[in-house]
Amino acid sequence: MVGRKVPSVTFRTRIRDEAVGGPNPYRWQDVSSADYFAGKRVVLFSLPGAFTPTCSTYQLPDFEKLAGEFKAQGIDAIYCISVNDAFVMNAWGKSQNLENVKLIPDGSGEFTRKMGMLVAKDNLGFGMRSWRYAAIINDGAVEQWFEEEGYSDNCDSDPYGVSSPQNILEALKSERLAA
Repeated sequence: MVGRKVPSVTFRTRIRDEAVGGPNPYRWQDVSSADYFAGKRVVLFSLPGAFTPTCSTYQLPDFEKLAGEFKAQGIDAIYCISVNDAFVMNAWGKSQNLENVKLIPDGSGEFTRKMGMLVAKDNLGFGMRSWRYAAIINDGAVEQWFEEEGYSDNCDSDPYGVSSPQNILEALKSERLAA
């Protein structure tokens, strides 16, 4: 995966727009891969689903808490992507009180499929979802890759550790020391 460019896709997002008015002042906005990744060094992490236990209790909150440390290591943005629609991702972000991590809705799974990370989670009633992974992406190219072990359809477990923010920070700090 290292050196590979991220797929070029268009994400269907919902953004707050007071001009819309009413109790749900959001509008659709298409955002491209280039909008998210071009000219930036970012951390992208992917997980099986919004509102799920590991994702909501550890992974997303820890990235949010450690955002300042990532910035100190030269990271411009932190993105969380999941095979969930914009409505679910927005509700999840609101429930998590996010200020630092941006959520990317991959509702159709196109980006995840093109990354080679789409897996069946029918055993959990989820359908097609993302395998848990993270990457440091520099100007649209994968610089470092962190994939959980056991990639497979209908995996009996949900491994988490390799793609944790603590592990990625350690890799970034080691990289700086080696430079």
